[in-house]
Amino acid sequence: MIRIILVRHGETNWNVEGRYQGQENTDLSPRGLEQGKLVGEALEDMPVDVYISSPLKRSFMTAEFCANHQGKEVIADDRLTEINHGVWEGQLSTDISAEYPDMFHQWHTEPHLVQMPGEGGESLEDVRKRVREAFDEYVDTYDGKTVLVAAHDAVNKAIICDVLGLGMEHFWQIKQDNTCVNVLECDKGVWRLVLMNYTGHLGYVFSGIEQKGL
Repeated sequence: MIRIILVRHGETNWNVEGRYQGQENTDLSPRGLEQGKLVGEALEDMPVDVYISSPLKRSFMTAEFCANHQGKEVIADDRLTEINHGVWEGQLSTDISAEYPDMFHQWHTEPHLVQMPGEGGESLEDVRKRVREAFDEYVDTYDGKTVLVAAHDAVNKAIICDVLGLGMEHFWQIKQDNTCVNVLECDKGVWRLVLMNYTGHLGYVFSGIEQKGL
């Protein structure tokens, strides 16, 4: 059996602004840095064998806050990078909704049908395939171990849906707060969800925060 502790990165200024980040390499905000410290402290007594992260620094730094407590290095895996939002990256959600009203509406109602506009823009299926490939590799490589994976909102939602047998049309039915902790286990090819979107280390079990950008 493998146990995967799946964490979302800490808050960024673009999260607060409602600006679409995608694969833009944004920094953690001061609050995000504090959240990273808190999730690291919350997990410091939990034995973790391997730390893996998206190469984007908001996730990588969050993983380092956790790994540093056990004196371990973080492995970067490009397959965990956030969805590429194409031309939406760097734009405010309000501006996107004004310029692309139909597509923006569909993104929030039928997300599985949307291909992000512009060069490099991905669909949720694109994200699901690359992240599932990574998770299947972790299952084969780290059997009997606990792995911490630090990634992003869309990445986490896509893989949680996938391992539970849910299509990407269920994407918005899952919430991922900054530095939330999810626990997934896979035993003999069967996945189960042990914990999802836990934020007790931030002083609340769940938040009412609704971010407009990913």
